Amino acid sequence: MAPGKPGKGAEASEDPSVTLFREYLKINTVHPEPDYDAAVRFLERVGTDLGLACQKVEVCPGRVVLVLTWLGTNPSLRSILLNSHTDVVPVFEEHWTYPPFEAVKDSQGNIYARGAQDMKCVSIQYLEAIRRLKVEGKSFARTIHLTFVPDEEVGGHKGMEMFVQRPEFKALNVGFALDEGLASPSDTFSVFYGEKSPWWIKVKCAGSPGHGSRFISNTAAEKMHKVITSFLAFRESEKQRLRSDAGLTLGDVTSLNLTMLEGGVSFNVVPSEMAAGFDVRIPPTVDLKAFEEQVAAWCQAAGDGVTYEFMQKCMDQHITSTEESDPWWKAFSGVCRDMKLPLKLEIFPAATDSRYIRAAGHPAVGFSPMTRTPVLLHDHNEFLNEQVFLRGIDIYARLLPALASVPALPAEG
Repeated sequence: MAPGKPGKGAEASEDPSVTLFREYLKINTVHPEPDYDAAVRFLERVGTDLGLACQKVEVCPGRVVLVLTWLGTNPSLRSILLNSHTDVVPVFEEHWTYPPFEAVKDSQGNIYARGAQDMKCVSIQYLEAIRRLKVEGKSFARTIHLTFVPDEEVGGHKGMEMFVQRPEFKALNVGFALDEGLASPSDTFSVFYGEKSPWWIKVKCAGSPGHGSRFISNTAAEKMHKVITSFLAFRESEKQRLRSDAGLTLGDVTSLNLTMLEGGVSFNVVPSEMAAGFDVRIPPTVDLKAFEEQVAAWCQAAGDGVTYEFMQKCMDQHITSTEESDPWWKAFSGVCRDMKLPLKLEIFPAATDSRYIRAAGHPAVGFSPMTRTPVLLHDHNEFLNEQVFLRGIDIYARLLPALASVPALPAEG
């Protein structure tokens, strides 16, 4: 979609929710030095304005999780968790039509900014849905917690991964969680009930060094060539499997990419060691033990002196029930049916903080209500149309009452 002409700033006719969204987008929380303090101050201000209780949990130095709470009429029941992350990925400004942290709205109502889709939109949609429900005088049996976490874009290791292990998280008494999904170019909403296990594998090949003019045997490069050939042959087979079966999505196959190469000190010196990094995303249907055995076999076949190590190795394969007999899913899907929102159930092709929530024993669904929108997370010219954004608030304003009104479950007495 070609950008329109830049519109004016926050005009008098602009919906206040859109204005708030654009204000949040202007806070630069890009890695490697995200301004988390500014984001927390902004969100705390909004939460206080809504009458929500605020709690700040420093999970490690400089990494704060903000928790906003709307207390339910029966706080003993398990709560609803609305999770979002505050950080965004780096930008290459020379490829952007508009500055990525000015939240420019063009004449078509498209708002351009890093985080417009991933995922500052959802944070504000949560808050604005609660604002609407509070204005209407609504209250619900179950407590609703909103968590705003740091560092999701760099693996969540100093964010949600640490938070779920703390007593402050356990005190939230989570029953069901919502987290981020993806935009959809069609009229169908993607709903993610599980996600792939991310494995970052570093393979090292040791071999004989020497002068670049000679045919040296047993070199690191020859071994690395065999390793890369094995890994990429598997990549090609998975790519072909995806292409040949229309019923499969990216979340159903194992993706693998060679993302890093290291080695060499000079053009005329055969290196004694080379290393390669692979980003592998494995769906929950795959036997992880068997897959690691395959990785070991590829390395062994390349020769002696070939080793591998994991820079990241997620072993969790929890998925969330999407059976109509499940009370949480019944509440979620019932609202979508009533609103005539077509759903497509998928495994998330990458990784989100949902994996930590599921691993802690709580059902979680990834859902970002953005249809007729190109998927532009991490891409240049990331944008979201203001009407799509506002429709998302309408959807959450229906979902939250349904989820927070799920009757007491047997385990809740």
